[in-house]
Amino acid sequence: MESPAEILPGVIFYSYLSTERKQKACFWNHHTLVLQVSGQFTMETSAQTISMGAGEMLLIGKNQLGMLTKTPGAGGSYETIVISLQEDLMRKIALEEKLESAKKYMGLPNLLIPSNEFLQGYFQSIVPYARSSGATMTDEMGILKVKEGVKLLLLALPALESFLFDYSEPHKIDLRKFMLNNFHFNVPVEKFAQLTGRSLAGFKRDFQKTFHLPPRQWLLSQRLDAAKFLIENKHQKPSAIYLDLGFESLSHFSHSFKKKFGLVPRALNPLRLSK
Repeated sequence: MESPAEILPGVIFYSYLSTERKQKACFWNHHTLVLQVSGQFTMETSAQTISMGAGEMLLIGKNQLGMLTKTPGAGGSYETIVISLQEDLMRKIALEEKLESAKKYMGLPNLLIPSNEFLQGYFQSIVPYARSSGATMTDEMGILKVKEGVKLLLLALPALESFLFDYSEPHKIDLRKFMLNNFHFNVPVEKFAQLTGRSLAGFKRDFQKTFHLPPRQWLLSQRLDAAKFLIENKHQKPSAIYLDLGFESLSHFSHSFKKKFGLVPRALNPLRLSK
């Protein structure tokens, strides 16, 4: 079985791993509901770090960047069921249920959902479909399962109505603050523009005014400066940090580092780094 496997294409996914995996960067276009079946799930964003174990549930807000670490349990595996709450479907649910959020959501962007027997029973009802690669789940059944999950979330936490049914686009946010918090994520400039509430042209124009450099040049310089600090002051190994700082490969990182600083990363502190 491939991991993740699509149970309902584009909507319900099942992930199974037997070894730890760290994803360099993830982007959530839609609100996403995650059930941890086994193992441990850790998500890091610029605002929050959240970990959860077997039986726990997490609601991830849309339009976010983050890093994931997926760790199997001792002597076991890592399993999650992920439901993407796509906006078109959420609009249909809102119309069917006559739901309309009257106020802007002002809480945390990611929420651990308190467990109750109804939500636990709901997710357990999906596990058999997941473990059989979704062969017996029709599109109609899958959509019904998503609707059921949304209704149970609202039953457990009515205040989530303003979270789930907010269709506004990201507003134009503080560019300097956002980029200094998120420069290490390896995503296209177009995605940074979207997340800051700007067109690509507007993003490049505001970026030049703010940082006096084009986005790609500034991103590379910022990542290399952060790497130099971590190696010199925190005694980190280059091989341990290059992915977390947005570099595709260790060779690309080393080449860029030498081009900017005139020496390879290991030369900064060879005695410590060799230990």
